[in-house]
Amino acid sequence: MLMLRFLPVAPTLTLIGCAGAQVSDWPVKIGWPYSVRGVTYVPAAAPGYEVVGYASWYGSESGNRTANGERYRARWVSGAHTTLPLPSYVEVTALTTGRTILVRVNDRGPFSPTRVIDLSRGAARLLGIEQAGRAEVHVQLVDPPERDRARLRRGKPAVARREASPGQLAAWRSVLAAQ
Repeated sequence: MLMLRFLPVAPTLTLIGCAGAQVSDWPVKIGWPYSVRGVTYVPAAAPGYEVVGYASWYGSESGNRTANGERYRARWVSGAHTTLPLPSYVEVTALTTGRTILVRVNDRGPFSPTRVIDLSRGAARLLGIEQAGRAEVHVQLVDPPERDRARLRRGKPAVARREASPGQLAAWRSVLAAQ
C-alpha cells in the first residue's frame, strides 16, 4: 500500500527535474535531408564554415518551437541556418556597422536563396541592423568558451566581440560584390 501512494509522485518529480533543461547544447543534432519549396537541404557538420552574404531577422514567431525543440524567444540572440548542426555557434559581423556578435543557431532557415542566415530580433538589434531588415554579413562557425555558450542559453548576449577593421570589412564587401 505504501508503494502505491508514492508511485504517482515519482513521474512528477522526473518531469519537474527536466523542465529547466529546455535549452541545452546536447545532443547536437544534424538531422536528415529535408525539402522546402522544392529545394533539398542536407544538414552536415561544417568545420571551417565561413560565408559572406545577406541576413534578415524574424521576431513574430516568439513562443513557437525551433527546429531543435526549444521555445523561440525573439529578444534572445539566436539564429536559423539551413544546414549547420543544431545548436551551432557563429560569429556574425554586419558589414554596414562593423559590429560582431556571437549567435547560437538553433533553428532551420532561411528558405530564401538570397540569405545565408536569419537572426532573432535580439541579434539584429545588437548588430545595429534591426531597422534595415536585411543586411550584408560575414558568418563564421566558431567554438566559443563555455561561459559565452551559457550566457546565450540563458538569453543573455555573449561577451562583446572585437569590431571588424575597415580593411576586413572592405575585403568582405569585395567578396560579396563578386558573387
